[in-house]
Amino acid sequence: MSFVPPTAQRLTIDGPAGPLEALLEAPASASPATRYAVVCHPHPLFSGTMHNKVVHTLARALQELGVPTLRFNFRGVGASAGTYDNAVGETEDAIAVADWGARQFPGAELWSAGFSFGSFVAYRLALARSATRLITVAPPVQRFNFEHLATPTCPWLVIQGDQDELVNHELVLAWARELTPAPKVALLAGAEHFFHGRLADLRAEVQSFLR
Repeated sequence: MSFVPPTAQRLTIDGPAGPLEALLEAPASASPATRYAVVCHPHPLFSGTMHNKVVHTLARALQELGVPTLRFNFRGVGASAGTYDNAVGETEDAIAVADWGARQFPGAELWSAGFSFGSFVAYRLALARSATRLITVAPPVQRFNFEHLATPTCPWLVIQGDQDELVNHELVLAWARELTPAPKVALLAGAEHFFHGRLADLRAEVQSFLR
């Protein structure tokens, strides 16, 4: 039977800088939920929103596995209050969303996922709230300092295109090789930053890892 996408529930979640605009998408198979995922969008100053197609693909991949997802707009994006805060305040936003999810799904594990700038926030969220799975797509290691952070100990997937025009894939590979424990790395040949024409491959990598 083909997957029926869940109806998106529009939410307003209290954030540290004011209300956050969010979407909860909970597949019927996720009742009761044993895990839920927070999915973080790309850079707010470069048109990043929760409706980005890579973010949407990440969320759908998770939903197809029976995992409720929470997408949200960082402070200052869409209807979310506040102003850009260089990933510090945005991490606080993600924590507020994750904590809302923990109240909505008592006892469920947190999975953290993000794309580009959002992958840095997702990484920080995973550390702050002990996520049990982490997915970072095109982590911008040359723009944000991952190296001063602890290394997540949960199962963790890095997805990177080797034709990414914004994130240097060689720097990502070199960074990942130095980590202990090391993440699983999926390098998509020919894929650029926004994975044009490769979203199905992206979804497949996520689902293969999580299964």
